[in-house]
Amino acid sequence: MKKLLSLLAAVGVMFALSSCGDDDEPIDLGDGDTNDNFQVTSNITGDVTWTKDIVYELSTRVIVEPGASLTIEAGTLIKGQVGDGANATGLIVARGAQIFANGTAAEPIIFTSAADEIEPGEIDSPNLTETNSGLWGGVIILGAAPISDPGNDGTDQIEGIPGDVTLAEYGGTNAEDNSGIIRYVSIRHGGTRLGDGDEINGLTLGGVGSGTVIENIEVVANLDDGIEWFGGSVDVTNALVWAADDDAIDIDQAYSGTITNAIVVAFSGTDHCLEIDGPEGNALGSFTLSNVSAKGVDDEIADFRDGARGTVSGAYFFNFVAPSFDTNGDEEGGTGEGDVELDDDLSSANYLAGDLDFANWQFTLDVAATLDDVIADKADNSTSGLDADIVNFASNVDAGSQTQGADPTVFGWTFTSVNGALSGF
Repeated sequence: MKKLLSLLAAVGVMFALSSCGDDDEPIDLGDGDTNDNFQVTSNITGDVTWTKDIVYELSTRVIVEPGASLTIEAGTLIKGQVGDGANATGLIVARGAQIFANGTAAEPIIFTSAADEIEPGEIDSPNLTETNSGLWGGVIILGAAPISDPGNDGTDQIEGIPGDVTLAEYGGTNAEDNSGIIRYVSIRHGGTRLGDGDEINGLTLGGVGSGTVIENIEVVANLDDGIEWFGGSVDVTNALVWAADDDAIDIDQAYSGTITNAIVVAFSGTDHCLEIDGPEGNALGSFTLSNVSAKGVDDEIADFRDGARGTVSGAYFFNFVAPSFDTNGDEEGGTGEGDVELDDDLSSANYLAGDLDFANWQFTLDVAATLDDVIADKADNSTSGLDADIVNFASNVDAGSQTQGADPTVFGWTFTSVNGALSGF
């Protein structure tokens, strides 16, 4: 505490005011019983900079309000206190606000739990692993780009945030909307429950526009999805999700951007490595997912549902335990869940029409499995011809001989890499 008070005295009152909103109330200090972190207790209403020489601790749901901006220096460590329901902590960048979290490979920006004993400058945690999830909320970015929402009015309330929080609305008409920069950012141990089955994603992107830069992202040990896109048009390059407790990569509401070079490292709690949903309203869109790799345990590879539209190319899937299907797409044996499914009539029809397209997929299958055991059209009225088309886009290869998938070498800066979880990619 003495060291921190000396620092404040040295830099003066103006430094403290730079970390608060327009009400000019300085951020409260911790009481010294647990830590000396800055306690962030209110929304951000001006232009604020967080610096790497201070650990910032979110003690509430903190919103960067419209017209405001938050700049986070490379190497900064942000921790969220434990809390759920109305007390869930997290960082929300509202529609009309911006974040400039510009980390580097040498100095990534890390969001984690207050229970994490990690110190500034460290990558690995001394006490938490990929099994520790739901310890705080997560990071939510909201923009004004088009979405396909159930009400067909072009806006929606982001999931995971109570409906009475008006600043949690997203969507609009500006496909080039700019929410800022998120680069070399690791988000860990989040996804706290707001209610039964209602958790927060590690990184939520709601209506985020193409003017936003998102590159080199890691999400580890999140209780809900790793990264979820709700519409929008932002491109994301180099995305890594390890140990998501629901879906790793989740696409909804006619997301229309490009995801390039993505890795999923599943664990026993992961539901789907890829969960791809179509539009929820009348507006249509089409995503592109290229150069993606996924390593499974007893998880599902991918579900395409609710009229999914887009392209998945350059994919490599391995270490999954396959089920098997009959000619009607019904499971007839096998011990695993490691499959790729067209789940509904509209997704099946979109595949037939070329609005849902697969190209250059490779699998390393378990010994007894075939591609027909893994890839299935499960629609009630299937006409897609997927079964006959498998040979045109998919092949079974030996481990280590794959030529498709993501480049793992760009993720050397991550918690996942330093813990050896990228083996096989």
